[in-house]
This record gives sequence, C-alpha cells and structure tokens, in this order.
Amino acid sequence: MSSQPVTHAGPAHGRRFLISWIVLSAIATPLVAILLGPLLPPGNGSSEATGQVFDNEVLVAVVTPVCVFVLLFLVYALLSFSNRTGELLDGPPTRGDTRIQVTWIVLTTATVLSLAAFGTYELLQSGSGGGQGPTAAFAPSGSSKALDVQVIGQQWEFTYRYPTFGGVETPHLVLPADTLIRLHVTSLDAIHSFWAYQLAVKADANPGTDNIAYVLTKGPRSFDIHCAELCGLWHGYMFDTGQVVGQSQFAAWIKQQQAAFAPVTKYLPPYATTYQPDPQRRAG
Repeated sequence: MSSQPVTHAGPAHGRRFLISWIVLSAIATPLVAILLGPLLPPGNGSSEATGQVFDNEVLVAVVTPVCVFVLLFLVYALLSFSNRTGELLDGPPTRGDTRIQVTWIVLTTATVLSLAAFGTYELLQSGSGGGQGPTAAFAPSGSSKALDVQVIGQQWEFTYRYPTFGGVETPHLVLPADTLIRLHVTSLDAIHSFWAYQLAVKADANPGTDNIAYVLTKGPRSFDIHCAELCGLWHGYMFDTGQVVGQSQFAAWIKQQQAAFAPVTKYLPPYATTYQPDPQRRAG
C-alpha cells in the first residue's frame, strides 16, 4: 500500500502578506516623511542642522517599511493562525523556504550598505557639527575663510574668545548670521561637552585639546547651550542662551565687548588654541 504525501490546502499566506506589506508601506512611508519629517530634531538653525534633519528624514523613510513589516506580521499571525477551537493541537510541520531566506539576506545587506554609503557621502559633503580634533578631516567648502571662535569650558560655565577681535573673552556667545564659524572647543579643568542644540553642534571640551567644529549660521535666532558631559557638582547649571544676529548688529556688539572687557583682556594669556589647566582647577 503506497503512501501519498500529505498536502495542506489553504490561502497563499506569503503572497497575501507581501502584497499587504507593499501597499501599506507605500502609503505609510510618504505620509511619515511628509508629516513627521519637518518636525524632526534639531531644526533648521544652521546648515548643519538642516542637513541632520534631512538625514533623519531619510532614516525615518527607511525604517517605516520595517516597522510596518513587524506590526503587520504580528497582526496577520494573530488573525490567520490563532487556534479558535480551544483544542491543544500541534501545528502543521513546516520547512525552511530558500526564497524567503535569500530575499531576507539580500534586502538587509542592501539596506545596511546603502545607509553606510549615504552617511559617508553626507559627512563628506557637509562637514560636521561634531568635534573632529585639531585637524578636521571633513572641513566644509570655504573653511579657510571661517570666523574663528573659541569655546572654553570650565567649572561651571562656558566662555567665548574671539581671536580675530583682539582675543576678547565674553561670557555669552554671539555669532554673525550667514557666516561659516570655526569653533575651537577646549577646557580649563574637567572634561565638558559643548552642545548648541539648534545649531546641531556637539563637541567635547577636553583640557589641552583643540576640538574643531564647523557651523554655517543662518538668519538671526536664539539657541540653547548646554554641557552634555557630567563635569561635577553644578553640571546641571552649566547652560546659557546664545544668539545669532545680523552682521551689523554683531559688529556693534563685538566693539562693545572689546571696550567693556579691555581692562580684563590685557591680563589674559595670549590667545592659544589650548591652555594648560591649573592642577587645582583640574581637580575641581
């Protein structure tokens, strides 16, 4: 007596699921990119910030079909394969599907490699709002004409020095609009982190290190400044509000600062990209 293979007639779950996933992804992806994309951080306070928003929009567009896949799979499995009889039954025997395995490997590999290539291209194109050490590897175009501003971290405040304007040091950061700025971030004591959120700048402030970050400002606006590295007892109070102002307003402001701080500026050490911290200050 010959045995016949057992077949299980039923709906083509794979085809049904694939069509549903493609349709839902085609609907959800542009909606998420259009509605959620402009709201993504850090905003449009600088060219670097705008670039990061675009990068986040691309990442959201890539991850939306993945999220749709996971959620649809859960819902489809619950609706199609749940046991409604209440009996304890073994499920039908299944075997691996080579087509699904190959498709999964190809799609995930292509996604990861594409994102790596995209991220590298964006980094090379736009420079970076993160510190790149004393010799920036990815400097934006026109960097030779950038305005130098030094950010000095110390417990528990940031001060700002303008070498182009006689090395005057101010307690607040003011930048001219529509200008490429080269920030020299350093520290006098502990390790700090300079974070200008709306400008998309975040660079570590290490003692004895010149950490360079570029930012191309846009129109006048205010921006938040925080220390993003736990640096001691009053770390939470190490914040300020910076300003991007018009070119003429900045010229008038810097003249006021030069006059106001002239009695102090003459006692400051000459401008340098790094300073040797006093051991007592380094100890906090």
